[in-house]
Order: sequence, then C-alpha cells, then structure tokens
Amino acid sequence: MAVLVCGSVAFDTIMNFEGSFAEQILPEQLHILNVSFLVNTLRRDWGGCAGNIAYGLKLLGGEPRPMAAVGQDGADYLARFDALGIDRRHILQLQGSYTAQAMIMTDRDNNQITAFHPGAMMQAHQLRIDASNTADVALAIISPDGREAMLQHAQQLSQAGIPWVFDPGQGLPMFDGQELRQFVDQASWVTVNDYEGQMLSERTGWSFDAIASRVKGLVVTLAAQGCDVWEDGSRQHIDALPVAEAVDPTGCGDAWRAALLYGLERGWGLARCARLGNAVAARKVAVRGPQNYTLDGLDLAAFA
Repeated sequence: MAVLVCGSVAFDTIMNFEGSFAEQILPEQLHILNVSFLVNTLRRDWGGCAGNIAYGLKLLGGEPRPMAAVGQDGADYLARFDALGIDRRHILQLQGSYTAQAMIMTDRDNNQITAFHPGAMMQAHQLRIDASNTADVALAIISPDGREAMLQHAQQLSQAGIPWVFDPGQGLPMFDGQELRQFVDQASWVTVNDYEGQMLSERTGWSFDAIASRVKGLVVTLAAQGCDVWEDGSRQHIDALPVAEAVDPTGCGDAWRAALLYGLERGWGLARCARLGNAVAARKVAVRGPQNYTLDGLDLAAFA
C-alpha cells in the first residue's frame, strides 16, 4: 500500500567549506558577527524532506506518495518524480512563488549552516487529507513543512484513522509546548535526532520515557553513534554501521526515515527498522547530495 509523505520539496544549493566554522567565528565578537566563507565546491541538488524520503522509499521498493507544494519553477522536479515512478497526485504547483530553496554550507567537521526560503511550501495547507484521497494509504509521515500544513495534516490524518510518524526536524522551533504535546498525542510514532529530541523534551516537559509511553514507538537518531529506540516500554540502542568516509551528511536523516517507513508499512518492529535505517543512511553519507545514492546490492532479507 501507499505511504503518504507530507513535507517539503525543495532545491538544495550545497557548498563545502574546507575549514572549520569554529575557527572563523569568535565567540566574544558574536554581537558584531560579520563572517565570509570561501566555498570551493557548489552544486544544486534535489532536496526537501518529502522529496528525499520519497526517493529513498522508492529505492527500497515502497510506494511513496509525496504531499507538498512547489512553485512556478517546480516543473523539473515534477518531471523527476515521473522519471522515478513516484506518484505525484498530491503535489500542488503554485504560480507566483518559488519552490522552497535551501542553501547549505558544510565545513570539514560536517557541521552545517543552512539558510532556507520556504516559498510555495507555506501554502501546503491547501492540500487536504480525507477519505476520498487516502483509501489505499497505509501510513504517513509529517516531516518539516509549512506550519499550518503540519498542524492541519496531523489533525486530518488522525481524523482519517491513518497511523503516522511525527518527524518535526528543523520545523520543531515553530511550535510551542502545547502544540508539540498535541502532535505527540495524535501520532503513532515519533522520530527526532538527539538535538531535536532535547528540544522536544524541554518544550513538552516530557522525558523520552514519557514521550515513548504516549506513542507506539520513539526513535532518537545519534548520527555516527547509531540510534536509540523505545518500544513496548523498553529502550534499545542500535549501533551505526561503519563508513569508510563520511562524504556528505545532507539528507541522511531523510534516508533513515525512508527505511523506517518501509519497515513500519510491513509491520516490522522498530529495532528491525532501525537496522535497515542505519544501512541506508550509511549508503547516503558516502555520496554527495541527498538523492544521489543507490541501494545496489542491499539485501533486505538480511534485516529479518
């Protein structure tokens, strides 16, 4: 069955700075910050959380259905979905605005500075979820998107009886504690990285154990340290896979979430999903760009 992927579709402009941000930014001069980074490489990639997750889920053999808004410049992205065989019936194209744009700069320590223009994404709430357009949808994910879209889609998914994953990502700061508590109580699963997890815990006033008790499962990803999963009242750590060279972290979280959705749609437990997620993320981090990796040779049967 299909998986509804609510979130952003964006163009990523990715730059690499060969130095360290920490060496360029003087803490005692933050009140008059004025820095410039010479970037030696620059490229434009397909991106956005919904686009990245849909790409990974399609590679795994799933049936992603991204729900997102693009602008007048989005024709090439729509053509890419067509070429990949990704159903785009829930993509809204708007004239008079641009597709979301992310400008991402990564230093040699894999720290990132991102500037983001939401553009058409802020109108994603015009897309509605109801029984008429989700009859064959098994589950969904709400990833970073326009604020109103995230709030409304959470409510609509819950009303439609569709289980869904709450993946607030970089959109988490848009919501106060009450709103975040409502997201958690509506969701079936929650996935965050360690930084987002701490912010979610502080804003809701709930510990990880308390959050996990309100959903079917909680995942906290820890980059090169793997991830922690809470399910059935217990916590388990899943180690990351070794990577010969971490080339580019952009999109690793989305690749991981694609595997999570693949497993959940098939009824897997979170630990099994996490092992697959770590394997897919390891493939992604070894190449530049969020949608340039392949899964050739990956044996899904090995994750049984």
